[in-house]
Amino acid sequence: MKLYYDRMAVSLHWLLAVAWVGLFAMGLYMSDLSFSPQQLKLYNWHKWAGMCVLALSVFRVVWRMTHPAPPLPNLAATPKWQRWAHSATHLVMYALFFAIPLLGWAYSSAAGFPIVWWGLWPLPDWVPVNSELADGLKLLHGLAAKALALLVVLHVVAALKHHSIDRDGLLRRMTWRGQ
Repeated sequence: MKLYYDRMAVSLHWLLAVAWVGLFAMGLYMSDLSFSPQQLKLYNWHKWAGMCVLALSVFRVVWRMTHPAPPLPNLAATPKWQRWAHSATHLVMYALFFAIPLLGWAYSSAAGFPIVWWGLWPLPDWVPVNSELADGLKLLHGLAAKALALLVVLHVVAALKHHSIDRDGLLRRMTWRGQ
């Protein structure tokens, strides 16, 4: 029985974790800047990175569907509510991995600022230009990002609890050393 995630799953997990933290920090920082060339540059980088995260998230889901997760350690001793919380948290996080960049893309389209990925490939606008729609999408994009940030904190706290208190090897499953 496989006890650890494979190297690709581990790599995608940590690459996307770093990308999400960076995007969240950049989003908070750039949204407080006054209109300037620096702000426009950061918005473009944020959009480009967001599209990369979306593509990597698609790849991650396909990988996960074809390479199932190892079973939770000490499953029989894990309370039912913790197993439910584990599944629900992961499901919502995966949904947000797609919702956040798609909401950002829709916001960019509605605001009339198309995404030109890396300055080379224009992505199609998939909602019409509409300032009221843009305002709503911007709000939803930000709320979804904050929800993901809260879930990430919960995820980290739970992993540290399993590592430090339960000592059940759960955290080791998501490291390259676990291989």
